[in-house]
Amino acid sequence: MKRLYVLLFLVIAVSGVLGLAIAQHSGYVLIAYKGFRYESSLWASLLVISLIWLLYWGVKTLIELVTTSTGVVNPWSRRNRSRRVQVAIEHGQLDLAEGRWASAQKHLCRAAEAERQPLLYYLGAARAANEQGHFEESDNLLARALERQPQAELAIALSHAQLQTDRGDTEGALVTLQTMHERHPRSVQVLRQLQRLHQQRGDWSAVIRLLPELRKDKVLPASELAELERRAWGENLTLAAQREEEGVAGLQSLNRAWQQLTSAQRQEPQLVLAYAEQLRQLGAEAEAEDVLRGALKRHYDSHLARLYGLLRGNDPARQLQTAEGWLKEHPGDPSLLLTLGRLCLQNSLWGKARDYLESSLRVQRNPEACAELARLLAQLGDTERSNQLFQEGLGLLDKRLLAAPLPVPARV
Repeated sequence: MKRLYVLLFLVIAVSGVLGLAIAQHSGYVLIAYKGFRYESSLWASLLVISLIWLLYWGVKTLIELVTTSTGVVNPWSRRNRSRRVQVAIEHGQLDLAEGRWASAQKHLCRAAEAERQPLLYYLGAARAANEQGHFEESDNLLARALERQPQAELAIALSHAQLQTDRGDTEGALVTLQTMHERHPRSVQVLRQLQRLHQQRGDWSAVIRLLPELRKDKVLPASELAELERRAWGENLTLAAQREEEGVAGLQSLNRAWQQLTSAQRQEPQLVLAYAEQLRQLGAEAEAEDVLRGALKRHYDSHLARLYGLLRGNDPARQLQTAEGWLKEHPGDPSLLLTLGRLCLQNSLWGKARDYLESSLRVQRNPEACAELARLLAQLGDTERSNQLFQEGLGLLDKRLLAAPLPVPARV
């Protein structure tokens, strides 16, 4: 408040001084130039000069507002245009994250056209168009991105391949990735997407052909690569067993695929299991029994032992004797006890089969052991226990059955 009083006092004082000066002497100003003549008092001239200066300052300020805008007078100024682009980017990215595809496409297209580095905005807009089923629009946006930033060809192609995969065009995605693989053979991301695409297409032969490059360029961690390799060769064995081409039967095709494996791979339990299972499916049980016996002799594996009990070799008694030899070192393996029970059934040793199956269930409640023992007990006349085991086996197959509501029996 003190400042206000001081300012008011100064204004009054200056006004008083000016008033006295004007009263004492009005002054005189004469400007003459050729035919022009201006004549007035000093104070009137000073007032005119002040008004001209105020007018000049006002016009200048207005021009600056129009040309460099603070965002109020000129909505199309450079500063406001930058602000609108930033708003479009923020809205577009939020819409894309939350799945508002049409809005995301509109905002990101606007941002892409305005920005000097538009790649990310074009990629986002292309994805939004793809999600709406506007596939041609999506491809056009990617083409526009390539036109604006040709140095980003690989990034654009990888996005294109992913969008093609998402829309179900795996053939088109494969062509895109193979082209990029030719141009960028050491690209880890190209190799990774190719591997995933081959897996999705069920083309395990292609995955196998890609394995050396995946290993060389360390595309996957060692453990993940080893698992992929086992799965690829296992799936390839399954496909080989189902293949019949150029007069080659499934069994011949399977054996040929097995021989393509290295000696180390032919000792992998997972691959041995896949091979023996396909031999069983093709009816070559004796050959499968021989393969499993050799593999289990080299290295015991519970899964192989379980499959051994599903096979009927040339000599069931010898099979049982061989499996009982493994029991000495693995007495608590429920899979081996189940196998022994099954082999005893093959040899018509009912009491022994019952003991082995009971032992397997004491170690682990297993639906297969329940079913085998239930079948045996039914034939032996113990129908009550047999029915109990069948019910238990069904529950073990899917525990979710136990939580499902059942109808209440009607009262008679």
